[in-house]
Amino acid sequence: MATKLQSFFIAALFLLSFSLSASAQTCRTYNGFANNEVFAACVDHPVLNSFLHWTYHPSNSTLKIAFRRPSTTSNQWIAWAINQQSLAMFGSQALIAYRNSSGLPHVYTSSIDLPFPTMQQSSLSFEVPQLSATYTNSEMTIFATINLPPGLTTINQVWQEGPMNQGSPASHNPVGDNRQSLGTLDLLTGSSTVAVDSVLKRRNIHGVLNAVSWGTLMPMGAIFARYLKVFKAADPAWFYLHVACQTSAYAVGVAGWATGIKLGGESAAVQYTTHRNIGIALFALGTLQVFALLLRPNKDHKYRIYWNIYHHSIGYSVIIMSIINVFEGLKILSPENKWRRAYTGVIIFLGAVAFVLELITWFIVIKRRRSNSNKFPHNINNAKVDNRV
Repeated sequence: MATKLQSFFIAALFLLSFSLSASAQTCRTYNGFANNEVFAACVDHPVLNSFLHWTYHPSNSTLKIAFRRPSTTSNQWIAWAINQQSLAMFGSQALIAYRNSSGLPHVYTSSIDLPFPTMQQSSLSFEVPQLSATYTNSEMTIFATINLPPGLTTINQVWQEGPMNQGSPASHNPVGDNRQSLGTLDLLTGSSTVAVDSVLKRRNIHGVLNAVSWGTLMPMGAIFARYLKVFKAADPAWFYLHVACQTSAYAVGVAGWATGIKLGGESAAVQYTTHRNIGIALFALGTLQVFALLLRPNKDHKYRIYWNIYHHSIGYSVIIMSIINVFEGLKILSPENKWRRAYTGVIIFLGAVAFVLELITWFIVIKRRRSNSNKFPHNINNAKVDNRV
């Protein structure tokens, strides 16, 4: 019995160590190339679970690479590219591979020269005398020999993966890791850097500004106006709180709206129509609300009731549209779930506060009306009438 138990623990430890070593595998520990091929350098890509191995010959500017990606399914394509002009997908010279209908790997070259590339086969700006691909144990690998321009020892590299659609590569995810899969690579020293996505950074700034302004401060300002004015002690403080909150929301919101317009202008090929149209409508209605304050009639003016109807209608419409557009923005950015949960929690909290205050203020208003009606007995022809039967 003891011998069997000992054998069981040894086997379990062996399997555990094997799984840990496999999960911790990096490009430097990989030895799965055919014919025991060895490359001079390699790099673990920080996103999209891929690796690049290479050997560079400065004498003739020849680059030999192996780009591999484990866990590649038959419904996925992979690509590795060089961009001699900038650190971007647009303008890159790509090597693309996928499994064809026969289950065999198909690899070809494609010049990415359109915002929405079809990724059709085309020649590159440099020669690729050798190009092949393998698919083993769910791992796709692209092998290539590239003739680089003389003196080009630091390259902008782009790596990517995406879905297949009816046997052809389809567009990859435009957000998340797929937007961060680019960087520079020094072919001589082996050092690499990951590019900071300035567009993604500005998108995040745009999202934070609008979530704080339109999506949070605007509802708070409405809560101040609707509920605090019921309390006599809060008059006129509630009005100044309301104006301060809404003005701050509008000022920050304009900054967020401007960054959104800037982002939209820079990515004409990618349009988020719903998010954009709601944003423009919010800016227009918010601006209208600000200028409407200058035309606010006095409390006893005969048109004041119409102004109130307009002001409340536009205000609540802006709040509803703001919350909807924040969630539209979260859908576009696809951040970690904690940010979506955080904003959802803020809205639920504000909604709960509004619900409780709605009950309290209605109780106060009803009680106040009853108190006022009891203070003044009914009069008919200036004569007091006893209501008791």
